[in-house]
Amino acid sequence: MAAALMDRPVVVVGAGIGGLTAALALARRGAAVTVLERAAELSEVGAGIQLSANSVRVLEALGLSDAMDQCSLRNRAVHLRDASGASVLRMDLLAHRPQARFLLIHRARLIAVLAQAATAAGVRILTGQDVTAPPDAPLVIGADGLKSRIRAALNGQEVPFFTGQTAWRALIAEDAAAQPEAQVFMGRDRHLVSYPLAVGLRNIVAVQERRDWQDEGWSHPDDPANLQAAFAGFGGPVPGWLSAVRQVNVWGLFRHQVAARWHDNRCAILGDAAHPTLPFLAQGAGMAVEDAWVLAACLDADGDQAAALARYQAARQPRVTRIVEAANANARNYHLGGLKRVVGHGVLRLAGRVAPSFMPGRFDWLYDHDPVAQHP
Repeated sequence: MAAALMDRPVVVVGAGIGGLTAALALARRGAAVTVLERAAELSEVGAGIQLSANSVRVLEALGLSDAMDQCSLRNRAVHLRDASGASVLRMDLLAHRPQARFLLIHRARLIAVLAQAATAAGVRILTGQDVTAPPDAPLVIGADGLKSRIRAALNGQEVPFFTGQTAWRALIAEDAAAQPEAQVFMGRDRHLVSYPLAVGLRNIVAVQERRDWQDEGWSHPDDPANLQAAFAGFGGPVPGWLSAVRQVNVWGLFRHQVAARWHDNRCAILGDAAHPTLPFLAQGAGMAVEDAWVLAACLDADGDQAAALARYQAARQPRVTRIVEAANANARNYHLGGLKRVVGHGVLRLAGRVAPSFMPGRFDWLYDHDPVAQHP
């Protein structure tokens, strides 16, 4: 560590995963960090998320391994199935990357771990702070999400593109003995992802192509019957899971451009504020965690703040752009129908039998990436 951050005052806007990871990473390098959060308290909100090895390496470097072990499950596999529940391809994460850790965790548990560690590192977290413009501080980090006001200050107003897809998110009770793996059920114009969490819950995210819902933000309540009707033709464990849903939220999926401008001499953005992504590669939280580490490393290595922020954007923009594009492609691949589905699923089944490491290896560029080694 070059110690350029020592005692430097920093204001982070947003106490989500990206904001709290940035606050902790900056404080670990000596910065005097204040986090401004709009919500009245850091409450139990959100649902499950997947953290892949690339982002877990950052959390481990920040000293959170033990805390994460207590509130997460180690994901063993990603299992692709067709709508009937029949297996298409099971990608064994432990076999392909035995040393890498892929975790399943409730978002609220991760927020709690990060907030506790940040507070212990000297970070001040102020809730009930509705920030409408960049605060007057020498360094401001915008981690204020999809509708980021810091992004708007840097880039102007932008209009996202509705994808024609709607997603539901729900939690149900789950037996503690459930296999810790992510399952993806793929049907025509829709798919469903589910995995257990370490707190006796199962996370469900279900996506359908439709045009009659265009509200962004996943806090809109819906009738569970709508979710059940949309996936009534699915088999395997899906009907049982959906019959157990009592509360569900729905939101429209929008495609955003990766921000052209991530910083000026005083402000920078990260996570969803810089590069919102569709939830088809499970990298939204992971990219924010990576951003946070690289931003802190760049600022600590160079006392010239403008140069450090430029280095941060140059390091991150190509990678997150590739990830956003890969998530867009998965959205198409999950929803194949007719002959394309028969051929596509057949190819996956064949690959799983004759070259089981081929499909997991297609994402080596994503999961083997080590932000900590590249930006010490």
